[in-house]
Amino acid sequence: MEVKDIKDSSLAQNPVIGQMLVNNHEQILFCNDNATGLKAIIAIHNTVLGPSLGGTRMWNYNNEMEALTDVLRLSRGMTYKSSVAGLNLGGGKAVIIGDASKIKSEALLRRFGKFVNSLGGDH
Repeated sequence: MEVKDIKDSSLAQNPVIGQMLVNNHEQILFCNDNATGLKAIIAIHNTVLGPSLGGTRMWNYNNEMEALTDVLRLSRGMTYKSSVAGLNLGGGKAVIIGDASKIKSEALLRRFGKFVNSLGGDH
């Protein structure tokens, strides 16, 4: 099997991959759970200095691309904040898509926590 640089492939034309490549994000995890209504995106920007540091925003985005743009911007900002603060941590962030007054529940947050846990703590 031949491995190619994603920047040289047609995948770079994909709007999701394209946004990821613009600021050199390491990882994006799209989370969906029909049972709880969870739709979320976790973005890891940079882990050169250490595992990513960042929180979660719950917001009623107009669409998934708007949420993706926001999470990529926020995770990149966390990389810089961590670096400027002298922390041995990288930058990451997550967004949960939806109106908190309508969808926020213990079950939804626990399911989101399982997605975060699936990253294993080293991202």
